[in-house]
Amino acid sequence: MSTKNRPQPPFPEQQLSWPGNTAEMQPLPDHGENSYKGSGRLAGKKAIITGGDSGIGRAVALAYAREGADVLISYLDEHEDAQETARLVEQAGQKAVLVPGDITEAEICKSIVDKAVEAFGEINILVNNAAFQVTRQSLDEISDEEFDRTMKTNIYAMFRITKAAVPHMPPGGSIINTASINADQPKPMLIAYSATKAAIVNFSGSLAALLAEKGIRSNAVAPGPIWTPLIPTTMPTEKVKDFGSEVPLKRPGQPAELASSYVMLASDEASYISGATIAVTGGVAVI
Repeated sequence: MSTKNRPQPPFPEQQLSWPGNTAEMQPLPDHGENSYKGSGRLAGKKAIITGGDSGIGRAVALAYAREGADVLISYLDEHEDAQETARLVEQAGQKAVLVPGDITEAEICKSIVDKAVEAFGEINILVNNAAFQVTRQSLDEISDEEFDRTMKTNIYAMFRITKAAVPHMPPGGSIINTASINADQPKPMLIAYSATKAAIVNFSGSLAALLAEKGIRSNAVAPGPIWTPLIPTTMPTEKVKDFGSEVPLKRPGQPAELASSYVMLASDEASYISGATIAVTGGVAVI
């Protein structure tokens, strides 16, 4: 899809049940199904992607497969979406492994890594991408349970999966964590989510120094507004309608528009890039 033909707000009013179904979104997101062309940049590599069923995770899984990588797709319970992502991976001639489960639970985090090692033998790429957010108008609206779920999904799971995966990552391995523009420009209605995204940037930077001796790189990608199921499931209808209009490009990004960043960071071409945060924000400067 040409960039000039990308969907522009206002979007149809819509409110989906969390965690959302891609097929119900209007317009449908673009994951690169008809546009991404691989060139063998990840040939022979083995990847784990959390939240790989839809949105950014699906676009990254598709791109990785077309670049020659096998992919384990971790997801909550969106089986229909996950099966479509697996179909795209297999269509590219690569192996797809589906692992459902709630990553707020420590045993699920461990099982994701165990199943990747069982299927692939080693892990070359880890993409911690799964996230939880809820839009709230005040602190009083945020329950302890909701705050805990945000932290456990976005931070604890990243820590647990990374800790379990590192022993199975050879030199040249790459860890990529999905942060957000909210790490740099926190939103008052996304206070818990914004806090986790700032933590992800710092975790990624610390990890880069900690794992340098092992030859494993750690980086983050900080997206701006991206059209994924998270948006119509967690934002008020009026926010969904104008989603992305506030950035200089006047529209949200499509998941396909982030995939190349994840490919670059996972590839051997990025052998000297570690501790970086790559901003993909539609024109918003992140310093």
